[in-house]
Amino acid sequence: MMIFNLPSSRRMKRVLTLFLFVGLAAFVRPVGAQTPEAEKNFQQCRACHNIDGPKLIGPSLAGITERREQDWLIRFIRNSQEVIQSGDPIAVKVYEENNKIPMPPHNLTDEQIIDILLYIKSGGKVDPKFAAAEPTADEASAKEALAAKMAAEQEAREEELAAIERDANRSFGTTFIITIIILIVVLIDLFITKVIKAKFVHTVLILVGLFIIGEIFYKEAAGLGRQQYYQPDQPIWFSHKVHAGQNQIDCKYCHTAADYSKSAGIPSVNVCMNCHNVVKQGKITGTEQIAKIQSAWDSGQPIEWVRIHNLPDHVYFNHAQHVNSGKLDCAECHGSVETMHEVMQVNDLSMGWCLDCHRKTEVQFTDNKFFAAYEEMHARFKSGEVKKVTADMLGGGDCMKCHY
Repeated sequence: MMIFNLPSSRRMKRVLTLFLFVGLAAFVRPVGAQTPEAEKNFQQCRACHNIDGPKLIGPSLAGITERREQDWLIRFIRNSQEVIQSGDPIAVKVYEENNKIPMPPHNLTDEQIIDILLYIKSGGKVDPKFAAAEPTADEASAKEALAAKMAAEQEAREEELAAIERDANRSFGTTFIITIIILIVVLIDLFITKVIKAKFVHTVLILVGLFIIGEIFYKEAAGLGRQQYYQPDQPIWFSHKVHAGQNQIDCKYCHTAADYSKSAGIPSVNVCMNCHNVVKQGKITGTEQIAKIQSAWDSGQPIEWVRIHNLPDHVYFNHAQHVNSGKLDCAECHGSVETMHEVMQVNDLSMGWCLDCHRKTEVQFTDNKFFAAYEEMHARFKSGEVKKVTADMLGGGDCMKCHY
């Protein structure tokens, strides 16, 4: 070979260069190669987009990598609403051309989005060298068994919580009845039978009985309007575990008003139909439950979802203030709904629970327009007098903020 006719120093350089290119070829993924992860991540796009086919909720994606810059696509896929609200003319045009239906944000890295774009560019093909082998019958059976086990554990956990509530209610009822009976017996003995001669015994028993009854009345009165572990049946069996967990649909895609309104909002039928005009069958529920959505759409009648998280009428609560200004994650109040088939109210949402949160939760005080009016607190924060700002320091412990 010609390389071996060169002087030793030049020959060594050529050999090293050759090894360098071989090493890069072995370890660097070639442009256009896609991993199975890209195909998996694209599933959350498939309900609204074809790669090469008719328009669904959103436009077909064939040729998108030629029409748009990669950096723009990364920003738009990660959070389309943020790009639209920035006034980007292309983003605004796409939004308006597609009936102003917002694309949900996606928690993906730049590398994952680039991989999806390569997957789209290839027409939805995975590079053969990355292709995973089909699972064996035993592996498939093991996955099904694991899924069944997880579902059973979820149901058992939900039943355990419900049992705790039933036992607590039964205990209060039993204690109340026994106390009333004892008081009646004591009063009969005090005024009629007079078996117990020492009057202080009657006095002690009456005071203890009144204390127990007072405590029961206080706890029951304090619990009015609270419904911890409330888990009503819904008109359509809807799984948050499937939608928010497996499909990773952002909460605000369905509860669209959470960051700008007092209420998060219950999704209307057309929001459901954004996906279910294509998705007609569920892996768990089959076609029956999704057909109810189609029926509601065809008839023009709203689905009468049962609200789960309720507060008493004398309590003011604003979702926008907590989600948009307070930057709270949904799970902090609602629990891990992505693990629940049927959503349950996991926290009691009591005043004490709210105040505890206000006392310990540090707010994003700087660079937050919502808190711009707190000039004195800004001065104390900048001087170092205050190291962190919690919600109660900004009025979160003031009665009039929630009960005005």
